[in-house]
Amino acid sequence: MKPEELNFAKSAQNQTVMIPGRFARSMRTNLIWQFVRFTIINIKMLIVVSKSH
Repeated sequence: MKPEELNFAKSAQNQTVMIPGRFARSMRTNLIWQFVRFTIINIKMLIVVSKSH
């Protein structure tokens, strides 16, 4: 298997589906990082809404 194919796997319909790597999985399950992302997204939303009013 080629190194660039490590994060891909075959599905039932013979389509390749990307599988997240170790770092991506750890970031998705890390509660501290999720809180930081949530806060950043909410600040961005507040900026957009404040510009429209």
